[in-house]
Amino acid sequence: MNFKYVGPLVLLAAIVIGDQIRINRPNHKYRLTVEVETPAGVKSAAGIMAVHPDRSYSRGGKTRTRGDAVFVDLGGGKNLVALLAHIDKSLELDEINYVALRAYKAAGQNVSFSQMSRVTGAVPVTGEVIPVLVSFADPADPASARRVPPNEVEGALGKGYRLRGISAEVVPNGLWPLDFGGSLGDPVTRGIEARLPWLNGADDAAGRALQAAGLPTAEAIDSKDAFTRK
Repeated sequence: MNFKYVGPLVLLAAIVIGDQIRINRPNHKYRLTVEVETPAGVKSAAGIMAVHPDRSYSRGGKTRTRGDAVFVDLGGGKNLVALLAHIDKSLELDEINYVALRAYKAAGQNVSFSQMSRVTGAVPVTGEVIPVLVSFADPADPASARRVPPNEVEGALGKGYRLRGISAEVVPNGLWPLDFGGSLGDPVTRGIEARLPWLNGADDAAGRALQAAGLPTAEAIDSKDAFTRK
């Protein structure tokens, strides 16, 4: 073996790996927590989202979020799900990229997108920043979905149920792509496909769920993106 090429090859590999980390490392991660008051006490669930700008411009400069919708098991067959979507004139899938940013700004922190990884502390997610909430009478049946306005949880789920609050908290990016947990950083939360098994199907069950919930969708969107982003 000609060792004179080892040094340049190692350097080239380091440059390629470093550039891939630069391109793919998230700008920031945040934990989205949903808390619901129930007759049996407060129930909550949380999911970690990773927000990735397009540093390579392979996506036309578009930012994307990796993560799953947050499924809160309320017991007694009831649930509340915070989708990765908002409503404008139709279902909007890009606003989830800016939930944490908008929540911190609303809480009085004048932070830019590029500075998000430096902020600390949880802040409330309120008003239009709240993602679309839905509930499934039967999680195994996408047609059982219904939309739940944040101020009408009791009307949708029954007496004693109320949205206690939704919060966002920036968490450390960790050592991407080795963010397996602990000191390496919390990974993106997965699990919605286990809660809603029809998401793994070949047909557009996600679209049927959104339609059942009365959520207007644009033809161009992938309905499954409202539930999970890879």
